Amino acid sequence: MRWSLFCRVIDNFGDAGFCLRLARELQARDQQVDLYIDDAGPLAWMQAGDDAVQPLPWPNDNAQPLLGDVVIEAFGCELPTGVQAAMAAQARPPLWINLEYLSAEAYVERSHGLPSPVLSGAARGLVKRFCYPGFSAATAGLLREKQLEAAQRRHQADDWLAAHGIASRPGERRVSLFCYASAPLPALLDALRQQPTLLLVCGDIALPAPLAGVRVQHLPRLSQHDYDRLLWSCDLNLVRGEDSFVRAQWAGKPMLWQLYPQQDGAHRAKLEAYLQRRAFPESVRAGWRCWNGLGDPAALAAALDGGADAAAEALAWREQLRTGPELVAVLMNWAAESATARG
Repeated sequence: MRWSLFCRVIDNFGDAGFCLRLARELQARDQQVDLYIDDAGPLAWMQAGDDAVQPLPWPNDNAQPLLGDVVIEAFGCELPTGVQAAMAAQARPPLWINLEYLSAEAYVERSHGLPSPVLSGAARGLVKRFCYPGFSAATAGLLREKQLEAAQRRHQADDWLAAHGIASRPGERRVSLFCYASAPLPALLDALRQQPTLLLVCGDIALPAPLAGVRVQHLPRLSQHDYDRLLWSCDLNLVRGEDSFVRAQWAGKPMLWQLYPQQDGAHRAKLEAYLQRRAFPESVRAGWRCWNGLGDPAALAAALDGGADAAAEALAWREQLRTGPELVAVLMNWAAESATARG
């Protein structure tokens, strides 16, 4: 089956990273994928020489490319007029899926799978279907490769770290950091210094002068393959946005997530909905709020030093997610149902 996946790079490359992972996993399951993207630059370092996914330029409004059996509109990117017209002109239009952002909020379960008739414009008369990733059986679940667990079992943390010029000392905690500029970094360093820590920094993050007890190493841009292995190799992962958020959960390690801050405060409700799904003590929830600028910076320490309880909770959460829906399987089931209905 052929899939046409459309993605716009809004900011911070998270949309591009997610769509690249989705395209790769569909290919791994013997599907043909055309990835249309308005800025393919980030894919070069995300793939790091693995050119399995060859991106296609974003079509102009007059172009009518050859479309697949399934058209995915990622994150409400709005398909070009020509693409919509091309779908409407077909005797058997493709399955049109609006793939939305991940959230634990209640509206996700209510909205997942709903049809949305198009009442005007070039695609008038067609119907798109909403797909919501999430954390329950009433959603599409999370993006997960079939080979993920096997790859994690094969992973040798010390060997991977050494190959990337990273040497941690005996008794030193390994912490990865990928955050937005709004993160409370002074509070982070102050909390980390409570035990010997190697802080592995991803991205262009300007840190204040580190404190005694915290060694800092800045890493170059990592491919998605290597970023996953960084998460697997650390004791604690601080991540941001959506793609790294999902990858940190599959890593099965204690973590903190920084949401993209929104002026209307919508990220607060999104954070609270997620926190209620995790078996965190209230002190840890307070630390997550602090990391997102929603609480007292002094609360951060409790979320960074959960010990064995935090490690056990992270593994239990990962196992719970593994028993739920898996995004690519959900999409492929929808595609098979659509093909049957179209004859």
